[in-house]
Amino acid sequence: MKTTFTAVTEASFVRKTALGIAGLAFVGGAVAGPASHAFAAPVEHTAPAMTTVAQVTSDKPAMDKLVPHGTQGAQSEISLSKEQTDNAKAITDTAKKLGMGERGAVIAVATSMQESKLENLGHLGDMNDHDSLGLFQQRPSSGWGTPEQITDPTYAATAFLSNLKQVDGWQDLPLTVAAQKVQVSAFPDAYAQWENQAAHIVQDVWTK
Repeated sequence: MKTTFTAVTEASFVRKTALGIAGLAFVGGAVAGPASHAFAAPVEHTAPAMTTVAQVTSDKPAMDKLVPHGTQGAQSEISLSKEQTDNAKAITDTAKKLGMGERGAVIAVATSMQESKLENLGHLGDMNDHDSLGLFQQRPSSGWGTPEQITDPTYAATAFLSNLKQVDGWQDLPLTVAAQKVQVSAFPDAYAQWENQAAHIVQDVWTK
């Protein structure tokens, strides 16, 4: 009986050992299997797309184009009515059409500010300077045109700017010198005081 018990015991031990090894192999496989997939291929993280912000640009001319040489002397300023602003725009549009750009517009607007405060003046009677009329106080007797022509803002601006265009190097002259070359005023330095406001007016109406 002892031998039989020992044989059974040994057989049982061998069977348990085999089952134990098989169990470990199964458990190991169960553990090792998923573990082998735990190290998946790394996910590539791409940088977020950059949002391009469109730069808002202004079509208004820069002040260095409007006043390239700086203002001269003390500057004056007046409040403008809609009519005066419309006259300034007519002058500015004419400068564009004649290819005289921002600087030409500033010189013309400043000149008109001195001559008429941008008002399309008719005959002022006793206050009139001879037969001077319109935005630039141009005189029919001096060959600037008929009273009807001179009091048309576009015609008057064209007449002034066309004469300015004939002045050599007008773009590089101080504003008051350039204006005086055309106007031949008794007060040649008076135009300078309007340069700063004229520049801002042209800047405001340039794209309107």
